[in-house]
Amino acid sequence: MWEWFMANGIWILIAVVAGVILFFLLKHWAPRAIEKLVPLQWRDQLRGIQKVVSWVIIGIGGVILALAVAAVIISHYGMDISPALEPVRGWLLEHGILILVIIVLSYLVYKIAKVLTPRIVGRYVKTRGKGRRARSEHAKRAETLSGGITQIIAIFIIVIALFMILSEIGMDITPLLASAGVAGIALAFAAQNAIKDLIAGFLIISENQFDVGDVVQIADKTGIVEGINIRRTLLRDLDGILHIVPNGEIKVASNYTMMWSRVHLNISVAYKEDLDRVMAVIRRVWEEMASEPDWEPHLISKTPWLLRVNEFGDSGIVIKVVGETKPMSQWNVMGELRRRIKRVFDEEGIEIPWPHVKLYMGESPAETGLTCKACSGVNPPGSKFCSHCGAKL
Repeated sequence: MWEWFMANGIWILIAVVAGVILFFLLKHWAPRAIEKLVPLQWRDQLRGIQKVVSWVIIGIGGVILALAVAAVIISHYGMDISPALEPVRGWLLEHGILILVIIVLSYLVYKIAKVLTPRIVGRYVKTRGKGRRARSEHAKRAETLSGGITQIIAIFIIVIALFMILSEIGMDITPLLASAGVAGIALAFAAQNAIKDLIAGFLIISENQFDVGDVVQIADKTGIVEGINIRRTLLRDLDGILHIVPNGEIKVASNYTMMWSRVHLNISVAYKEDLDRVMAVIRRVWEEMASEPDWEPHLISKTPWLLRVNEFGDSGIVIKVVGETKPMSQWNVMGELRRRIKRVFDEEGIEIPWPHVKLYMGESPAETGLTCKACSGVNPPGSKFCSHCGAKL
């Protein structure tokens, strides 16, 4: 054994070194070659391909090393393995290469679809929604639609590639296709909730009920939509909790940020205030805010709608104020308006009421005088006998 290793070890070592060098060359140059071949606008999509390329290169390197060592060992013993390799070579030439081509083409088609779908959908959304939505709304809509369409394309590609590979292996896929119908019916009963989620997700995306980035209330949860596909919706609330909501559980979707939003304030003032003056002050605060560069982009209504005197409350009169803002801006605008209105009310001497209770304890006998039980006459305080009838008090 030692003599054999001394005689052939150098060749094994050379084969291993050659395989390692080739492996590192592939690992070093393959990503660079891909970056040069791929256009600049698609570079962001390469990040997801890097891991796949690395694993492929590791596999190729391992195969090269194994073949190099096997070739040295086989050549030492003088074995002729060509008869055994002939069927394998024939199968690989006839089917193996085609299977490899199917896998590579399927992967490339998926990657091309993943790159092109957002562009096509974005252009479509921008064309259809021109003049009706802001650019940010177009981007959210395109992101939601492209994510769902890409997922459907991926499932479609995987199913077709799987059936083609099974056909090349030699399996008769006709019974498989026939049984798929029966199995589909059985799965439909077993997976009713999953199918309901898929159908609901398709309707949500196609009807544009909400997009990624919208603030919505669904399934008794309120938050910003971080992700949506045809099966589930990811919703993060104000506490930072991520809610994973199956689309089939969404009965009613309340979108707080669809196209435009609204400020809705109920402002209470004391009963003694002049309401016309109060309304003029509120209108002036809004208009001043709408004219400032920091707040003007957030406000659609340049003057508020003072709808009505909404209520005679327990402590004050309630005035209802509304106005339109850009999506997602209504909460910041309402907070700033409350701050400014409080400051201006203090400057103008307008009272903002607060709940309070006044207790009435009645009047004491020392203040009201004494009532005679006999004649019901009222006597001066401190009297011992009634001045009307003489009865003792």
